[in-house]
Amino acid sequence: MIMRILGEGQYEVVEEHMNLLNELDAALQSAADAGDEAAFTTALSALLDAVRSLGTPLPDEQITPSDLVLPDADTSLTRVREMLADEGLIPG
Repeated sequence: MIMRILGEGQYEVVEEHMNLLNELDAALQSAADAGDEAAFTTALSALLDAVRSLGTPLPDEQITPSDLVLPDADTSLTRVREMLADEGLIPG
């Protein structure tokens, strides 16, 4: 799966890491639903750090459609709430 972090770049993440990313996404969803800014910031940071560490960065010159777009670390709770679907940011 190709994931884009806005303002940063794309990462290719293999299927075996999706369970962990879905757990982190669920924590983000819970924090956003509760309106807990501190938990939201921590959860978003953990999700983005996991994508960076588990994924393989794609070269900037390689243009590949993204399967999923994630907000950057500075995105507000309000904006992320707008991006969240019933399944969070990461379907599955």
